[in-house]
Amino acid sequence: MAHRQHQISTPDATQTRRIASRLPASLMASVASGLLLGACSWIPGSHLVGISETAAPAGGSIGTVVADEPQAALVGHDVLARGGNAADAATATALALGVTLPSRASYGGGGACLISRPGEAAQSISFLPRPGTSKGADRPAGTPASFRGLYLMQLHYGTVEFNDLIAPALNLASTGITVSRALATDLAAVHTALLADESARTIFGRGEASTLAAGDSLAQPRLAGFLERIRVAGVGDLYNGALADVYVTAAQKAGGGLNDDDMRQTLPVQTDALMTHQGGMTASFLAPPADGGLGAAIRYTTGASAQGAVAAWRASGNTTLAAAQAALDSGRSGSGSLPSLPASTSFVVTDHSGMAVACALSENNLFGTGRIAGSTGVVLSASPARTPQPLLSAAILRDQRSLRAVIAASGQNEAADAVGDAARAAAHDVPIPHEGAGRINAIVCHGDDSCHGVTDPRAAGLAAGTTNDSAH
Repeated sequence: MAHRQHQISTPDATQTRRIASRLPASLMASVASGLLLGACSWIPGSHLVGISETAAPAGGSIGTVVADEPQAALVGHDVLARGGNAADAATATALALGVTLPSRASYGGGGACLISRPGEAAQSISFLPRPGTSKGADRPAGTPASFRGLYLMQLHYGTVEFNDLIAPALNLASTGITVSRALATDLAAVHTALLADESARTIFGRGEASTLAAGDSLAQPRLAGFLERIRVAGVGDLYNGALADVYVTAAQKAGGGLNDDDMRQTLPVQTDALMTHQGGMTASFLAPPADGGLGAAIRYTTGASAQGAVAAWRASGNTTLAAAQAALDSGRSGSGSLPSLPASTSFVVTDHSGMAVACALSENNLFGTGRIAGSTGVVLSASPARTPQPLLSAAILRDQRSLRAVIAASGQNEAADAVGDAARAAAHDVPIPHEGAGRINAIVCHGDDSCHGVTDPRAAGLAAGTTNDSAH
C-alpha cells in the first residue's frame, strides 16, 4: 500500500488502548471492525517515513498559522515544525478547531478553503453541509461535511499521512483542553439553549445552571472515540460505512433528520478561485458556493458593499464559477440586504515554500442545532434548509515576485467586507483595519522581507510563527 511522503508522528499503541478503553459501547464494535478495515495502514514492513526524516528546512523559519483559537493555531504550527506543508498544517488546524472551538468548527459542519502555490492558479474547495431529508425532525440538522473537504485538500496538496493529522485533535479530545476565551464567549452566548439538551450539558455544562468558563478543563472522550474510529477505518467510513450508520442513528435520535443517502451525497466541490489583476497584483478569492469570496472580491476591486453584492448574487439564482467571474469582471456591485447570518471562524497558514491556505468554517448556527450526535460527541450542524448560508470569505494576494497577503475572516454579515478591506490595505502596503463586526486573521508580507501574522486585537486569537523571506 502506498504511503504519503512524510509521517509526522508514530502510532502509539498505549494511547490507542487508553482511548479504546473509554469508548462508548455503541462505538466499540465499530472501532473493532475498523481495525480490520484499516489494517493495511500498519502492515509490517510498510515504509513509513519517520519524524527524523521530516525536519524543517535549514535556515529561516517554517511558516505561520493564525487562528481564532490559540490551541488550534499551535497544533498547526507544530505540524509545520515537524516538516508538514501549509495544506497539512491547515488540515490539522481545522481538525483541532473541531475540539477546541466546537461552537463554530464542529465536525458536524463544513466550510471552504482557498489554496495557492507559487506559479499555479489558486483553487477553491467548498465543503458545505447538506440538509437532512428525513421527515419528522424537530431540530433539523446538516450533514457533516468537514472531513471530506479537508481530506480532498490534503490529498491534493499535502505531504503527510492524513491519519497523522487526526492525531493532535484526538489527543486534545482525549486528554482535555483548556477552555479558551473564544469558546467561553460562545458558551456564554447560548448557555440557556445549550444546557436544555442533556448531552450538550454533560459536555459543556458546569453543573445544572452554568457552562464552562475560560480556564476550565474540557475532556471529550466520546469525541476522541469518534476520531479514533476515523483514524483507523478512514474518512469514507463516516459517509459510506459503519460509522455513517452510527452517526445517522444518533442524529435521528437527536431530532436531526439525517439518513444514509444524505451522508453519501455530502461531497466537496473544487474549482478554480475567483481571480482579479490590478496594479501588478493577482488576488484570488473563494469561489461559489462560498459566495462570500465574490463579495470580498467586489469590495476589493470597487469599494462597494460586499453584503450588497452577495445579496444580489443570491437573488440572481446564479451558482456557477463562470457567472461569478463574469460578475466580478463586469464591476457590477449590486445592492440588497442579507438576513442575520450564521457564525463562523477562520484561519490562515503559510509555509517555507510559499504555499498559502485560507479557510472559513461554520455550523450554520452557533453550536449548530445545540444537540449532540449521541455517542460520537459531535455537535450537529443546523440544516442549511432552515438557516441562511454563512458568508465564508478568504483571499490570497501575490505580486510578480512574492506572496503579499493571506486573509480570512469571521464576523457574520461583515466578514466579506472585512476581507475586501484587508486585501485593499495589503495591496497598498498599509496596516489592515480592524473596524466593524468583521474579525480578520491574516498573514502579511512586505516585499522580500519576512511575513508576519495579524490577529484582530478585539478577539482572542493567536499568530504562531513567522515565514521565510517571501520571494517565491
